Amino acid sequence: MCDPPNAEEIIVMTKTTGKIESIAGPVVRCSGIPGVRMYEVVRVGNEQLIGEVIEVGDEEFTAQVYEETSGVSPGEPVVSTGDALSVELGPGLLGSIYDGIQRPLPGLKNLSGDFITRGLTIEGLDREKKWEFNPSVKVGDKVEPGDVIGVVPETGIITSKILIPHGIQGEIVEIVSKGEYTIVEPICKVKDEHGDVHDVIMMQKTPVRVGRPFKERVPLEIPLITGQRVIDTFMPQAKGGTGAIPGGFGTGKTVTLHQFAKWADAQVVVYVGCGERGNEMTEALEEWPHLNDPQSGRPLMERTVLIANTSNMPVAAREASIYVAVTIAEYFRDQGYDVALMADSTSRWAEALREISGRLGQLPSEEGYPAYLGSRLAQFYERGGRVKTLGSEDRTGSITLCGAVSPPGGDFSEPVTQATLRIVKVFWALDKDLAARRFFPAINALTSYSLYHGNLESWHKKELGEDWPLLVKEAMALLQKDQELREIVQLVGPDALPESERATLEAARMIKEDFLTQSAIHEIDTFCPIRKTYRMLRIIINFSRKMAEAVNMGVSVRRILEFSCLDNIARMKIAPWDSYDATMDAIESKMEKEFEALYKEIHEAGAIVPSA
Repeated sequence: MCDPPNAEEIIVMTKTTGKIESIAGPVVRCSGIPGVRMYEVVRVGNEQLIGEVIEVGDEEFTAQVYEETSGVSPGEPVVSTGDALSVELGPGLLGSIYDGIQRPLPGLKNLSGDFITRGLTIEGLDREKKWEFNPSVKVGDKVEPGDVIGVVPETGIITSKILIPHGIQGEIVEIVSKGEYTIVEPICKVKDEHGDVHDVIMMQKTPVRVGRPFKERVPLEIPLITGQRVIDTFMPQAKGGTGAIPGGFGTGKTVTLHQFAKWADAQVVVYVGCGERGNEMTEALEEWPHLNDPQSGRPLMERTVLIANTSNMPVAAREASIYVAVTIAEYFRDQGYDVALMADSTSRWAEALREISGRLGQLPSEEGYPAYLGSRLAQFYERGGRVKTLGSEDRTGSITLCGAVSPPGGDFSEPVTQATLRIVKVFWALDKDLAARRFFPAINALTSYSLYHGNLESWHKKELGEDWPLLVKEAMALLQKDQELREIVQLVGPDALPESERATLEAARMIKEDFLTQSAIHEIDTFCPIRKTYRMLRIIINFSRKMAEAVNMGVSVRRILEFSCLDNIARMKIAPWDSYDATMDAIESKMEKEFEALYKEIHEAGAIVPSA
């Protein structure tokens, strides 16, 4: 029988002691440990601070320490563990709040109070809690990596699937019966082709720097509905896609990402506050446990994992936090779930890279960032996607990655923003001028884009209507024409414009004020079902078409603005979710009647009524 050693055994088996040579903030140069490997975890100093090897020489190596190094001095011991930085995956992840290296923050508080004591070691998953395991295989079954051997009803929303780990394949020779077990108790024994028997437990340990394996990538043809009209209409995201939301201070990046996390139709949400301000992360930690999942009505935290690494925490842990987050996301993807991962913000993650590379003495690139900034960003975003997972059954899962970018002064030409835009396929540009006018979400529809329109067109036509692409195209054309006319209006005033162009300005105003603006704090408008989005856009575009026809017949825009249906159109965004179809039908009917009455007036005056 061959049982894999656990983490504690690995540390004992491979423990080698060296010493500290020099210290520069989180960067520590060490010696005395021959054969040390890149990205190996080491314990630094008398307090056994957690570190990771990031540079290896002939006799010395360099480690980045994930905790504050003040008070640590040269000559103190350094102990190798022989293990890579890894996360613990299994039942107990959902609803948890971790720091940047997967230490549960509630557990740290219980051990050290409000301020985290250095050198604390605490498991990412509870070893004592028992979970109800329901086996789905029997003795004699053949299994391979990724096969489901049982399920655990982890929360009221998500059922965790227990998978055969990578590297184990063969015949089941023993499986426990239905009952309660801890995550470290053997629940299954698998005999491989060599006759060795492997224990399978509910927990897996996975290195964070390398992506978890899968069979193959599949096309991104299903949208990730966010409930935010400007996103779902003009720059839609695909399940498994990548996106970035850059913007200056106060433009609403964090609020938009919070809305994305709360309302996107992903089954699991992983949110990492990477160098985020403490007050904003505190707000998320306090608010989310009280939010209800819109699909099930249960607490949103039952399908959420939060990783908090605020700006006052050590920068090295900030660098590791996004890898911890994406590895957790891959674990749920491998179970066949759609996962949404939000990183707020990758700019502060890049700042951590810059600080560490500067202390290492590496040659700086533009604005002091390391030359490998672009490749590191690409490594992170490439771990998104929609894939066929390992295992004998046909199972598909996805990770949608969305990163906030905080360019200094809102300058999108700075290195982090430019490196990100070369990688992602959806760009939501936050505009400080829109934010200053209290236009939220402050996403500029004319400078933002999505490269998934073609991939998602078939879905939109099937689920919404054949006219969806045309409606979006007409709305965008109106916004572009509006921008051109605004420049003329500033020079000569609106009264100098012909009636047709004044009608264009009015139609664009309706799109911006009655459709694109959306309140994050309104109980109904905070989320807009995609079908409601379609009905709203169709009403506004139809009104625009009819207004243009009437103007061509000599009717003034002022006369059309007297229609009472305009008040109903302005309020349609707050139509209740369960009855918006009836509201939209009533608005369309009222609009038709008012235009018919207008045409009748024109006919009685001797003008020609346009044909249907």
